[in-house]
Amino acid sequence: MITRSVLLARSSAGGDRYPLLTVEEFFDGNEAEDSIAPNQYGYGRPGLAEIARRIEAVAADPATAWVRVQPHEEMFEDEYEGIAAEGVAICTTLSDEEVDARLDVEGLQAGPVFAGLVYDEEAFCDVPPVPDGHRVWSLTWD
Repeated sequence: MITRSVLLARSSAGGDRYPLLTVEEFFDGNEAEDSIAPNQYGYGRPGLAEIARRIEAVAADPATAWVRVQPHEEMFEDEYEGIAAEGVAICTTLSDEEVDARLDVEGLQAGPVFAGLVYDEEAFCDVPPVPDGHRVWSLTWD
């Protein structure tokens, strides 16, 4: 799992923008269940390992160019500890309905995916290119 200090350093190097994280950077070794969808944790939301498994399955699909975790803006405040995600960006040729079905967003207690990133694209750094015919969908939780 990426450390907060590394993430903040990447943010500074990117002009104080939020770096998109690989699935591995965010999930590997992450045991902080409240680092994503904290409002659903303990209320039927699958654990981090299951969320990661579903996201990795979509990432492995040949129709998917890349998947990145979008950091939560609050984690860049001085008093915040740890890391937190606002959502997951999925760059794919799959339709929103196909992505929703493959992730089982209802089972994740997430909303349907929507087009674009959770914040304006200019707020992020480390954004991979979007290949022709692909679209970026964001998976989020309320």
